[in-house]
Amino acid sequence: MSDFKAVINGKEVSVSSGETILEAATEAGINIPTLCHRPDLTPEGNCRVCVVEVEGSPRLVASCHTPIADGMVIHTHSPKVQATRKAVVELLLAGHTGPCVTDECAGECELHYLAAELEVGPPRFRVRRRRSYPVEEVSPYVRRDMGRCILCRRCVRACTEIAKKNVLSMAYRGFGSKVVVDCDGVLDTEACRDCGICIDYCPTSALTKPKVD
Repeated sequence: MSDFKAVINGKEVSVSSGETILEAATEAGINIPTLCHRPDLTPEGNCRVCVVEVEGSPRLVASCHTPIADGMVIHTHSPKVQATRKAVVELLLAGHTGPCVTDECAGECELHYLAAELEVGPPRFRVRRRRSYPVEEVSPYVRRDMGRCILCRRCVRACTEIAKKNVLSMAYRGFGSKVVVDCDGVLDTEACRDCGICIDYCPTSALTKPKVD
């Protein structure tokens, strides 16, 4: 049963207590793009792609983890929201070394699709790139190319919350931030045998299955 009312894009919707803005919008048939979010993972609001405008709020809010409140008036595709989303995706592309246009994995890259959906062209921004990482092909279960990682943390949450294996975690800060294994070693553990959930949740092919010769 609905607990209260809110307005999303000029449409009054019935919402339940505990719902996020993203959940309420989805139930109302309104699509809000996401990247770091997955419904079966704990929302963290890392990527900021899902930001929306809430009347009375001094700043845009991440819809994936912001609870919807009674009487809230929300704009999911206002000019301010759209401009911010495009800028966020441009920044992600600028720091992402995966060659999405020519890469054979481009068809599976969610960042590539999101950029196309938002009509984002080549990045205008110059950002300090994270240091380059060698491709890890040690593990017979997971191939890692951290140059393609956008730090969405989906793999970390999937490994912890779903697989319950706690192999991956975050380390360092700022431009040095990285998804790591143990004390920043290579991913080569038998815990990954017959799993592959991190591969399923990676949006940019930073994690893939090793090629079979």
